[in-house]
Amino acid sequence: MSTEKPSKKPSRLRKEKFITSSGIEIKGEYTSSDWDSSKLAARDLNSPGLYPYTRGVQETMYRGRFWTMRQYAGFGSARESNERYKMLLERGQTGLSVAFDLPTQMGYDSDHVMSTGEVGKVGVAISSIEDMEILLKDLPLDKISTSMTINATAGILLSLYIAVARRRGIGADKLTGTIQNDLLKEYIARGTYIYPPKPSMRVITDIFDFCSREVPNWNTISISGYHIREAGSTAAQEIAFTLANGITYVQSAVDRGLDVDSFAGRLSFFFNVHNNFFEEVAKFRAARRMWAKIMKERFGAKDDKSWRLRFHSQTAGSTLTAQQPENNIVRVTLQALAAVLGGTQSLHTNSMDEALGLPTEKAATIALRTQQIIANESGVADVIDALGGSYFVESLTNELETKATDYIARIEAQGGVIRCIESGWIQREIQNAAYAFQKAVETKEEIVVGVNDFIQKSNEKTEILKISEDVAREQIQRLTKFKASRDAATVKSQLSRIANAAEGRDNLMPLFVEAVEKGVTLGEISDSLRKVFGLYKETITI
Repeated sequence: MSTEKPSKKPSRLRKEKFITSSGIEIKGEYTSSDWDSSKLAARDLNSPGLYPYTRGVQETMYRGRFWTMRQYAGFGSARESNERYKMLLERGQTGLSVAFDLPTQMGYDSDHVMSTGEVGKVGVAISSIEDMEILLKDLPLDKISTSMTINATAGILLSLYIAVARRRGIGADKLTGTIQNDLLKEYIARGTYIYPPKPSMRVITDIFDFCSREVPNWNTISISGYHIREAGSTAAQEIAFTLANGITYVQSAVDRGLDVDSFAGRLSFFFNVHNNFFEEVAKFRAARRMWAKIMKERFGAKDDKSWRLRFHSQTAGSTLTAQQPENNIVRVTLQALAAVLGGTQSLHTNSMDEALGLPTEKAATIALRTQQIIANESGVADVIDALGGSYFVESLTNELETKATDYIARIEAQGGVIRCIESGWIQREIQNAAYAFQKAVETKEEIVVGVNDFIQKSNEKTEILKISEDVAREQIQRLTKFKASRDAATVKSQLSRIANAAEGRDNLMPLFVEAVEKGVTLGEISDSLRKVFGLYKETITI
């Protein structure tokens, strides 16, 4: 019997080339010749839990425990947000993730003129220890992990969290969670910066130093590619710019005199999960391998915890559509599955209505149930790195590592991340990628279901969560009363000490904690630092 394959006539393809976001051309079939394991160092394909962690940072991965299901929430008042957290915990969420309003992110109290119209609109308003106590009411801070998406004011929010825990008799050494605390990506892609890069790096390093001694189980930074991707980057750019930022943070701490192994084990990462399923899985595998090599070979870290890239992931907000919002449930499910198969430690699934407004309770519950179904019904969590050894996935992992490594080399040739930010080079690279994708959508080279194809008109109205203007009025009234109840001399003294420390080299974190315990507000501390550090002005790039 002949084993020869019958000849095939070439069939018509739906497009000339199949290319990922990173410009990697995808063939129709992959074989052992596309990925030959003998060409790679044996260590690159080590078992899960072993350097360089291509296949996962833990030996048993989800066979030991599921990833943390952490739904991002925060809106309106601290009381309303507290109620949402309790609802999510009751329905099976395993970690909190706090969204703050724009004034809180930018270092303004709710009663500041710059806060007008923004109080509680895109997150919860937190100005004082009183606000933080309300936000965390009845929540078991020594038993849950709390992630706070905060950057320029990260040290102040962490101080408020520590202060509330102390009032309950919970020591800082018992707290677990994460602050985003990633200012470099703010300059690159998001924009909620306050101070210039140099003083911002100083504050970040202060946090590393303080937490290594006082809050040892806290992740001191979440080095974020999420917002870089939301701004329009490719998958390869997301890896490269995120890891380049990570290198910058580590180098800053080492230059400060910190031992790399004293803080590197508490670094965490935050990645986006987009629609190209296999590219996203390969992205996470490539990033893990690259970071392990960077930490071991470049920085000489000796503790294997310092080599491990642990990451939170969130499905892609930029892929959600206002048209046919129910389609977003499918997008989010595929993206969540890619995160799980890519080895995430923590996951947020977006709600179907987020292109229209803040998530309703129903939509947030569906998003959480999506994770629970993947975890408990799909079977994908039963196998460690189920796609490992796939000719296609391994080839794609290698391709992404090559492209990302080349980007990092280009950044370093120009003097590093901060110089590339100041020149606008990184921003231009992202803008060019975003433009190319938008052009592809407009020409239908890329199909977005319900937007540029498969369009349908609907008279159905989607429920939209709206924040009442009463939230701002009530928040400002309560804050005014809180400020009036304080000892003015104590507040003035605390702010003077912070300003003096900012001008010198003392660690700012112990002063932040003491100040918020004595009633000093987030805006007052930020204003004190603004006077010393100045404000950052963005370089406009075209």
